[in-house]
Amino acid sequence: VQLQASGGGQVQAGGSLRLSCTASGRTFSNYGVGWFRQVPGKEREFTGGISARGMSTFYADSVRGRFTISRDNAVNTVYLQMNDLKPEDTAVYYCAARAGGASIYQSQYESWGQGTQVTVSS
Repeated sequence: VQLQASGGGQVQAGGSLRLSCTASGRTFSNYGVGWFRQVPGKEREFTGGISARGMSTFYADSVRGRFTISRDNAVNTVYLQMNDLKPEDTAVYYCAARAGGASIYQSQYESWGQGTQVTVSS
């Protein structure tokens, strides 16, 4: 499956953004999707994930309660709704797909999108 992330941009602290991850290729409903983020000079870190059918989601402690992941398999898209953004959320955000289900471990993902920049100013 091929992925394309979009929706990044610049926003002030307290604002919101919604990222999209659109898939093409294989049956998207067979894949769990994870969102990860990376700041220059740091390791890429898990942000949140959603199961293949969208029945379950899980999040990193740093974003739980502020970020929400959802998906619409009819249009092969997963969304990351980010509310109450903070300057420390500034990063390049990546989506990734894994057959069978999402995982917190990036090494378990088979396909990655190209990343989209999110910048939060104070």
